[in-house]
Amino acid sequence: MKSLKNLFKNNQEWAKKIKKEDPAFFKNLSNQQAPEYLWIGCSDSRVPANQIVNLAPGEVFVHRNIANVVVHTDLNCLSVIQFAVDILKVKHIIVCGHYGCGGIKAAMEKTKSGHKTKKVCLIDNWLGHIEDVARFNKEELKELRGKQRYDRMCELNVIEQVKNVCNTSIVNKAWNDGADLTIHGWIYDIHNGILKDLETGINTSKKRKD
Repeated sequence: MKSLKNLFKNNQEWAKKIKKEDPAFFKNLSNQQAPEYLWIGCSDSRVPANQIVNLAPGEVFVHRNIANVVVHTDLNCLSVIQFAVDILKVKHIIVCGHYGCGGIKAAMEKTKSGHKTKKVCLIDNWLGHIEDVARFNKEELKELRGKQRYDRMCELNVIEQVKNVCNTSIVNKAWNDGADLTIHGWIYDIHNGILKDLETGINTSKKRKD
């Protein structure tokens, strides 16, 4: 069995570097996490939440899944949202997608592994949520072609997931209780490392009715 010794070596070097830069870093980090942000992002390895916004460990609470989807049946995602809102008292929930998302591409092009192997694959069910987003926006998407259509679908998926976050009982209860909580929709460009605000910010003073 391979032990991945290189990763343990990397870890030791990283910890040594951090302690050299800030001797109290791990002591302070171990006391309590108190992030102001919940990041709901894609599992894509090219989109690391903390690094993108240049924040240290402990400053961002993170949930990731394929294509940054939020659905009412996903107890994992909902549990993360509830913990972040009710216990950590985060002030911002950021749904962040990215251009070049493989999950979006697979859903749009119908290139599901199950279709290739003639076997039912679990991911096919997950990608169905993205296909729903394409169906909701078919009139806009049919006017677009190629990369423009693909990129816009990545944006539309984020916008839809922001709506889904806002429609959770967790967020609605927090708003009804007067919590200072804003939901954001962002997208990340893996080609230049830049974030874009899709201007879908919603809080207690601007609740969207969909």
